[in-house]
Amino acid sequence: MDKKTLRREILSRRDALTPGEQERAEVLITERILGHQWFYGSEILLAFVSYGSEIRTRQIIEEALKKKKKVYVPRVEGGEIVFYRLGDLSELREGYRGIPEPDGHTERYVYTEENARKTLLLMPGAVFDPYRNRLGYGKGFYDRFLADKEGLQLRSIAIGHSCQMAERIPVEEHDRKPYQVICV
Repeated sequence: MDKKTLRREILSRRDALTPGEQERAEVLITERILGHQWFYGSEILLAFVSYGSEIRTRQIIEEALKKKKKVYVPRVEGGEIVFYRLGDLSELREGYRGIPEPDGHTERYVYTEENARKTLLLMPGAVFDPYRNRLGYGKGFYDRFLADKEGLQLRSIAIGHSCQMAERIPVEEHDRKPYQVICV
């Protein structure tokens, strides 16, 4: 199955989840991430702000802020994602394709090998497979972001709903795998 067809099929499954199923998954993924050694040991969290039927990340973000971690979330600028520091979820505004984004006037995340050792990156996606492959939404934002950030790729976790798992995803040379995939 080609990427476009696979993405459409899986996203329609995800969109069909009931509010109860979405809430249960949010509780489970929040527990898994907050209990993860990388979250516990990180000083910096790069997180996506969930949108539509994506697995919800707001509790994870709020908990990271309470624990005084530096939290950065993406904003689309010129076809790329740039992570900006977030002080509170109320700072988010409707951005690219209606996705909540920071306004772009706060501190930007700067990648260094030293920062990467203190950072946990949570990645969204449309489809995942048991081989840690991830199929995004077709724009390649995370693939380009991680292309020259191997240290950060080693501390990345893609998260989603269990219905987003496929047997195998077609992979291209430029695709970047998360280090772990957790679907609940």
